[in-house]
Parts: sequence; C-alpha cells; structure tokens
Amino acid sequence: MLVAPDPVEAAEEVHRRLDALDPPVRHRTLRLLVAGMPVENEERARALARVLVRTGTGYLAVCTGLALLTELGESQDVPYLRTLGRLRTLAYPVIHALDVLDRPAGALLELRNHREPVTFGPLLAALDAGDRTAVRGRLAALEGDLAPDVARRVAEAFRLADLLTAVPGLPIREGAALVARTGRLLFLMTTLRDYRPEILSYLDAPRAYAAFARGAGLLPATLDHHALLLSAVQELSTGPTVLHAWGPGRREAALSQLMAVLRRPEWWVVPDGEGDESGVRWRVAWVRRTRAQVLGAPQAPGARLRIAIHERDPEIRPPSRRVFLSTGVRSSRTTSAGGPPTPRRSCCSPAPCGPRTNRARCGLPRRTARRAVAGRCMSPCGGTGIRSSGPAGEAPFRRVADVNCPNSASTHPRTTPRSPVRRATRAGCGRAARLVAAGLRGRPDLLARWSVRFDWAGTAFRDPDETLVSLLHDVEDGHVRQILWHIPEDGTPPEDRAAAALRRLSEEDPRAYGR
Repeated sequence: MLVAPDPVEAAEEVHRRLDALDPPVRHRTLRLLVAGMPVENEERARALARVLVRTGTGYLAVCTGLALLTELGESQDVPYLRTLGRLRTLAYPVIHALDVLDRPAGALLELRNHREPVTFGPLLAALDAGDRTAVRGRLAALEGDLAPDVARRVAEAFRLADLLTAVPGLPIREGAALVARTGRLLFLMTTLRDYRPEILSYLDAPRAYAAFARGAGLLPATLDHHALLLSAVQELSTGPTVLHAWGPGRREAALSQLMAVLRRPEWWVVPDGEGDESGVRWRVAWVRRTRAQVLGAPQAPGARLRIAIHERDPEIRPPSRRVFLSTGVRSSRTTSAGGPPTPRRSCCSPAPCGPRTNRARCGLPRRTARRAVAGRCMSPCGGTGIRSSGPAGEAPFRRVADVNCPNSASTHPRTTPRSPVRRATRAGCGRAARLVAAGLRGRPDLLARWSVRFDWAGTAFRDPDETLVSLLHDVEDGHVRQILWHIPEDGTPPEDRAAAALRRLSEEDPRAYGR
C-alpha cells in the first residue's frame, strides 16, 4: 500500500484492513509499527499519508497517516495538522507528528489541551493576538511551579530563546523578570522526576542558557536569584545539559558569565531570606555550601576522572545527591582497593565484580566518553543509574549496590570528600528514621495493637529537618489509609529521638497524632 500508484485506493484499503482488526490496536502501538516499516518510495507513501490525514474517516486510519507524516511530512503539512489537532481525540497523535515537523506548534497544542488551561489562558491569548510585549510580560509573571515536561512545553511554545534576544532593549526591571523566569523554567526542566531529564528534550537549551547567562547581570542578589545562578552553574558544569550540541566554547562562555556575576561584590553576601522556617534556613545553607563548591579552586585540566557530589536546590524537593563523571574521560584500567588492576571491559559496563562488590569498571576497547551523568540514586538499596554519551550514542549502566558493601570515598582516588551536609541536621534526621524503621521491623507487635502497620520512614519531603514516618491503616470497604507522623529535629541525639518515638508508638495510638 505504501508504494501503490493511486493513494486514494491505497487509503481505502488501509481503512478496510484497520476496521477488520480484532481487537483494534492503540495509537501508540500503531505509531511504533509504522515507524519500523521500510519505505521504498517516499513520494507515494507521503501521498498516502496526506490522503489519510485530510480525508480519512476512521480514527486509526487518520492516526496511520499522522504516523507516516511524522517520518515523511513537510512544512506544508503543518497547517492541516494544526486544524486536525482541534479535535480532542486526535490532539495527542497530532502533537507527536508536530513535534517532528514544527515543535513550537506541537508544544502550543499540548498547552491548549493541558489539564489546567486556566493557568496558560492569558499567555495563550497574548500569543494569539500577536502581542510579543504582552507575551514577555505574562510569561515573566507566570505563577506557580510547573512540572518539568510542562516547563519545557512553555519554553518551546513561546520560543523562549527568541524572546530573550529582546532583553538588552527592555527596561531593566522587565528584562530582569524575563531572565529570572527563564532561569526558573530551565531549572524545572532539569528536575529529575523521571529517568530522562526534560532538559535533554529541549533542543534550544544551549541558546536559552547562553541568553540567561548574558542577562544574569540584570538580576538583583536575592536568595532566589542566588539559587538560580548556582543551579545553572551546576547544570552547565556536570549536568545532563552538557550532552547538547553546544559548539566550540559556547558552554564555557556561558559558565564564565555566570561565574563573573557570582563574583561581583554585591553577590558575596548571601541574604538570609524571608521567614524563620526551617526550609528557608536549609536553602540559605545550601546556597552557601554550593557557592563555596562552585567558586572553589578549578580542577586540574589533566584530571582523568572526577566524581563530584552536587546537591540540588532544596526549594523544589529534598536535596538529593547526584554523582557526575567528568568530561573527556578516556577509559582505561581502574585499580580496586587492595587489589590489582581490574580486567579491561567495555566502558561503563557492569563487569562481573564478584560477590559483594559494586564497582563500575572500564576496559577494552578504550573509548572516549563525552559525558556520563548519574541519575537519582535508589535510596533504599543504594543503587544508581548512569547514562554515558559517546560517538556511538548513549549507553546505560545500572548497578544495585549491596547494602552491606556501600560505595566509599576511599575506593577511588578521584572521589571528592563526603558532602558536609552529612554532618548537619539532615544526617541526624535520616539516622533517626533508620532507627525507627529498624525498631518497628524488629517488633511487629508494637503497632499490631493499634491495627496499624509500618510503611516506611525517612526525612520529610519539603523539610529535611524533620523525620517522617509513614504508617498504613485498614479502613472500611477494603481501603487503606496512610498516616504520616512528622517528628521535628529538637537538638537531641537521633538515638534518643528514635527511642522516644518508639516509646510513644507503644503507648499511644498513632491515629490520634498522625495525619
């Protein structure tokens, strides 16, 4: 059918065959099948796709045409797709096609179909009116934190990198507001809520970061702006953004501009922020630690491998640790602690390390890895996932650590010292949580009298200065209710806090004080 000379007859045959499928296939499955089909005559396949999209009468037939246009479409097909996207049932198949043919149009269509359209109503109205001044103002005033994928769609739909070219000619306050919103959107895109950061899907990331760096000097030295600049420096130094095609010297120039702003006299003092909440104090402490880290002595240019520990801005979520491997690493032998060099194997592959070890080993053939980025660690088991990028594409490495054999800074000579935050309050809250969990697992009868069972324990999501214990309680109709008990840090040793918590759980029904 893809090479049929008459596209109309071929389209009718597609309708008949799709209608005969039992059970019918889903759009996603159909899209994957079409993407894997060999196309011998692109002109005839494109003509068939256009007939299906423009005159198709069945949902699956139109989706087949959209899937073909994703591979073979041209700019002249975009207006038809925009019109077709007005049908809600076809919105997401159209978005997939537009992401290839006209990404801003696909992002705009997705925002129009967002589950909270009121959020973007004024912004979309300004864009429809063609008022770029209003678009800049409403984008800068966009309230609330967005999900990483939504932040990327906003940047794509409103062509953020192009908007920033007008910053030098804007009033200082207006330009600063737009630069700050740009930094916020970029930071949200780097938030790790999935296995792949959204910043890797934002193709204009190099241009946007470069424009943000150029305009960073307009920002006043507030706590929020300190956090934005430091987060950008972290990302441009060791984050997934480095995997983009920057071109010679562009990333280094953006880093230098951000560093120059952070070294200005008015940026030397970190403001205390507004309010006495522990979250604000935690964020101020993070800014001071991170500032000292990123503005410290630069690494020697001849360093072969460096593993750095970075904490993210805790304002969005708890500051999770992330491990990064430095750029330009040429894989070679590594020496295990107390043993001979390990056998050479493929770079960043989970080599058979023997029992009770979890070292990633490098080896034959020797290859240059452009960047390796570690995702979030799996805190219960100590595992981590690393994705490296090289000439042959991306290669994942995943290894689940042995709980009884954790990674240690002493196992690699290039590993940086343990983060100072481990010696602060967060370590005490985490230790108290582990002691409470161990106590409840060792004494299951402790909660049985209250018809409650243990779920998990850790530090609080929004406030790492608190220990959070999760319990489960069976209610009527077979439903399960979660009980969250917050245990604040009161300055006592974590062992005493854990003992007091276990004592209270044995004496008082947690359903009375948990929530």
